[in-house]
Amino acid sequence: MGDGPNECNIKVICRVRPLNQSEERAGSKFVLKFPTDDSISIGGKVFMYDKVLKPNVTQEHVYTVTAKPIVSDVLSGYNGTIFAYGQTSSGKTHTMEGVLGDETMQGIIPRIIQDIFNYIYGMDENLEFHIKVSYFEIYMDKIRDLLDVTKTNLSVHEDKNRVPYVKGCTERFVSSPEEVMEVIDEGKANRHVAVTNMNEHSSRSHSVFLIHVKQENVDSEKKLHGKLYLVDLAGSEKVSKTGAEGSVLDEAKNINKSLSALGNVIAALAEGNKSHVPYRDSKLTRILQESLGGNARTTMVICCSPASYNETETKSTLLFGQRAKTIKNVVTVNEELTAEEWKRRYEKEKEKNNKLKLIILKLEAELQSWRAGTVVPLEDQVDVKTAALEGEQPKEGGLPAPGLTMATSFVGLAGGGTSAISEAERQQLEQEKMQLYQQLDDKDEEINNQAQLIEKLKEQMLEQEDLIAQSRRDYETVQAEMSRIQQDNESAKEEVKEVLQALEELAMNYDQKSQEVDNKNQDIETLSEELSQKMTKLNGLQAELEQLRDTSLHQKKRVADMMVSLLKDLGDIGGIIGGSAAENKPNPGAGEKLEEEFTVARLYISKMKSEVKTLSTRAQTLESQHAENSQKLSTTENELSDCKLKIQQYEAKMATLAETIKDVEHKKRQLEESVDSLNEECAQLKAQQSMATAAAEKEKETSNKLQSEIEIKETLERQMMAHREQHQKQLSALREEIADKQAMIDQLKDTNQKLTLAMEKTQGDLDKLKAEDAEKTAKLSELSTQMSRREQAKQDLKGLEETVAKELQTLHNLRKLFVQDLQNRVKKSASKNDEEEEDAGGNTAQKQKISFLENNLEQLTKVHKQLVRDNADLRCELPKLEKRLRATMDRVKSLESALKEAKEGAMRDRKRYQMEVDRIKEAVRQRNLARRGHAAQIAKPIRPGQHPGSGSTQGTGIRGGGSVAANGPAIIKPESQA
Repeated sequence: MGDGPNECNIKVICRVRPLNQSEERAGSKFVLKFPTDDSISIGGKVFMYDKVLKPNVTQEHVYTVTAKPIVSDVLSGYNGTIFAYGQTSSGKTHTMEGVLGDETMQGIIPRIIQDIFNYIYGMDENLEFHIKVSYFEIYMDKIRDLLDVTKTNLSVHEDKNRVPYVKGCTERFVSSPEEVMEVIDEGKANRHVAVTNMNEHSSRSHSVFLIHVKQENVDSEKKLHGKLYLVDLAGSEKVSKTGAEGSVLDEAKNINKSLSALGNVIAALAEGNKSHVPYRDSKLTRILQESLGGNARTTMVICCSPASYNETETKSTLLFGQRAKTIKNVVTVNEELTAEEWKRRYEKEKEKNNKLKLIILKLEAELQSWRAGTVVPLEDQVDVKTAALEGEQPKEGGLPAPGLTMATSFVGLAGGGTSAISEAERQQLEQEKMQLYQQLDDKDEEINNQAQLIEKLKEQMLEQEDLIAQSRRDYETVQAEMSRIQQDNESAKEEVKEVLQALEELAMNYDQKSQEVDNKNQDIETLSEELSQKMTKLNGLQAELEQLRDTSLHQKKRVADMMVSLLKDLGDIGGIIGGSAAENKPNPGAGEKLEEEFTVARLYISKMKSEVKTLSTRAQTLESQHAENSQKLSTTENELSDCKLKIQQYEAKMATLAETIKDVEHKKRQLEESVDSLNEECAQLKAQQSMATAAAEKEKETSNKLQSEIEIKETLERQMMAHREQHQKQLSALREEIADKQAMIDQLKDTNQKLTLAMEKTQGDLDKLKAEDAEKTAKLSELSTQMSRREQAKQDLKGLEETVAKELQTLHNLRKLFVQDLQNRVKKSASKNDEEEEDAGGNTAQKQKISFLENNLEQLTKVHKQLVRDNADLRCELPKLEKRLRATMDRVKSLESALKEAKEGAMRDRKRYQMEVDRIKEAVRQRNLARRGHAAQIAKPIRPGQHPGSGSTQGTGIRGGGSVAANGPAIIKPESQA
C-alpha cells in the first residue's frame, strides 16, 4: 500500500435476514429478490451494492466479505470503521456480535479481534505493539462509558490534528483475544436493552467498540497507529409497531433523532456539499466524523427485513445504503516518521526540485526563442515528461556506423583483384591445394581409425552399462534393505521417544505430587497451630467461666441472706403493726400519717424485691450458660482428640508416600540408565549403517565384491535381529514399569482425595470453633451490658438510699416534735389531776402510742442500717467486678487481634497462592510462545504504583517503561486510563 493519500468509496454490504416466527405466524411474504450477487430488488426497483448477502449465508462468510480486509489495513496504519444500520429487529447486533463464545454463530467483533492477534503473531519479530480498547454507548444523546458506569455524560473533543475523540473514556490495555472478550462481556452487561413488540432484546443505545493499535519497528523506529471503530447502531423504530411507551418511548425518540442526523450527514456528503456537513447535530455523527468523508476505510452493513410487513422500512434502508455508497473518504497512513526518514524524503524532494528547475530553464530558453521570432523545430522542442531523462541519452550526429565502412572496404578489395594474379602464383596455389587434399586424406584415415576405436569403445561401454545396470539393481536391493533397516531404526527411535515422553510425564507427575504433599504438610502445620491457639483460648474461657461461676454463687448466697433478713424484718414489722391495730384504735389523724409513711416504706421494699428477683434470674442465666459452655468444651475436646488422631494417621501416610517417592526416584534413575544404553546402541547402529553405506559405494566400482556385501548384509541382519530382540525385551520391561507407575499414581490420587476430604472436615471443625468463639464474644458483650445495667441499678439504689435517709430524718424530727408536744401536754395535765381523772386512761393510751412509734422507728433504723451495710458490701464488690470486666474486655481484644492476625495470614497465603498461579500461567504462556516461534511482540508498560508481578503474566524484558515478553506478546493491563 502506498503512503500517500488516496480516495476510496464507502463499502456498502446488504444483508437480508430470514423471516422470523412472528412474521411467519402473521402471514408476511418474502418481498425481496436477488437478481445478481451485488444487486437486490423490491417492488420492481433494483439497488446496487458492493455485495448482497442472502438469508442463508454463514457468519464466517459475512465476516470474510465484510471485515477481513480491514484487519490488514488497520495493522498497516490506516483507520477503519464497520457499523451496522437498519430498522429494529433486522439483525444488526447478530451481525456485529452474534453469539459470543460460539465458533459458528459469533459475529464480526469477536472474529475480527481473533484475526487481529493472528496477524500480529505472524508478523515480523522486530515489531512491537501496544493495543488498547474502549467501549462506550450513546444513550439518550449522552455518551456513557460501559467500562466505568460512573462516567455517564462524556464530551467529544478534538486533538491537535482536529480528529474527534471522547474525552475521559476508559481505555484498557490488552494483549490477548481472551482479555478483549472479557472487556466486551463487562461492557455488554452494562448496556441498555429493552423488550418491545418486535424484539425481546432491543438495543436502546448506539454502542461503539474502539480498538487502537500502535506499532513500532524496533530497528528502524518507524511508528504506525490505526483505529478501528466497531459500531452497533440502535434500530429505527415506529411506535405503532414496537408499542413503546414511557421511558422506552423517550429512548425511541432519541434513537430516531440521532439516526435522522446521521442520514442528514450522509445526504450532505452524497450531494457533494462539503462546505457545511452537519456533524455537530448529534454525538453519533460527531464521533463518526472521520469515518464519513474523512480518513478511514469504512464498511457499512445495512440489515434488512424481507417481510412485507416491514416493506416501507426496508425501502428506506436500501435508499440510505445507496446514498452512502457515493461518499468518498480520503485515506492516509497514520505514521510517525523518524529523522532519517524525514531526511531521505527531503533529499528525494530536493532532487525532484532540481530536475524541475532544469526543465523550467529549458522551457524558458525555448520560450525566449519563440518570442524572438525563431521557429523551434519539433525535435528541439522540450518534452516535459522526458526532459528530465534527456541528459542521460546520447546525442544524434556522431560517428558513422562501423558496419558500413567495413562493407565498403571489402567491396573495394574484391572489385578488380582477379586480373592481377600471375602464373607462378597460380602454381603456388595449386601446390598448396594438393597439400590441403593430402592433409584431407590423412584426416579421413585418422577419422576411420577413430571410428573403429569408437565402435570398440561402444561395445565396451555396453558391457559396462550391463555391469552398471546389474550393480545398480544390486544397489537398489541393498538400498531397499537399508531403507527398511532405517525405518526399523526410526520406529525404534519413535518408541524410545515415547518412552522418554512417558518418563517426562512421570517426572512431572512426581513433581506435582511432591508439591501437593508439601502444600498438604504446610496446611496441616497451620491447622495444628490454629488448633493449639484454639485450645489455649478454650482454656482461658474455661477459667473465666469458673470465675464467673464463683462470683455468681457468692452473689446468690448474699442475695439469699438479704432476702431472709428482709423477710424476717418485714414479718416482725407486720406482726407489730397487726398486734397494735388489734389492741388499740389510734386517732384518725395519727393513723393517716403512719399509713403514708408505711406506704412509702412498702414502695421501697417492693423496689428492693424486684431488684433481688432480677439478680436471681441473672444468676440462673449465668448458671445455664456455664452448663452450656462446659458441654461445648467437652464436645470440642472430643473433636480435638479426633483431629489429633487423624493428624497422626496423615503423618503416617505421608511417611509411606515419601518412601514410595524414593522408590519412584530409584526406578526413574534405572530407566534413565536403560535409555542411555539404548542411545549408545542406536549410535553403534548408526556407525554400522555408515560403514555399510561406505562399503556399498566401494562395491559400485567393482563387481567382484558382491559376495562380501552379501556376507555383510547377513551379519548386519543377525546383529539387527539380536538388537531388536533385546530392544523388545527392554520395551516390555519399560511398559511394565509404566503400568506399575500408573497404578502407583492412581493410588496416590486416592490418598490425595482422602486427604482433601479430611482437610475439608478439619476446616469445618475450625469454622465451628470460630462460630463458638463468636458466640462467646457475644455472651461477653451481654455480660458487659449486664454490668452496665448493674451500675445503673446501683445508681438508682444510691438515690433510693438518699430519699430513705431524708424521709427518716423527717420522721425523726416529727418524733421529736411529737414527744415535746406530749411532754407539754403531760405537764399541763399533771396540774389538773383532780379535775381530769377520767382522762387517765387517755394518757396511758398516748404512752402506748409513743412506745409503738418508737418501736417502729427502731425497726426502720435497723432496716436503714442493713441497707447501708448491703450498699457497702456492693461497693466492695464493685472493684472486683470492674476488674473482671476489664479482664474480659482485654480477653475480647486479644481474641479480636488473634482473629485479625489469622485473617491477615489467610490473605497473605491467598496472595502467595495467586502469585504462584500467575507464575505458572506465565511459564505456560512462555512455553506456548516458544513453541509458536518468532512473532511480533506486544509491549506491556508498567504504570507508576503497579507491581511488576501483579498482572496475569509478566514480561522478561523492559523497554521504554514496559516489559516485553521473549518471543511473544506481553500483557498490557493497567486498570484504567483516561
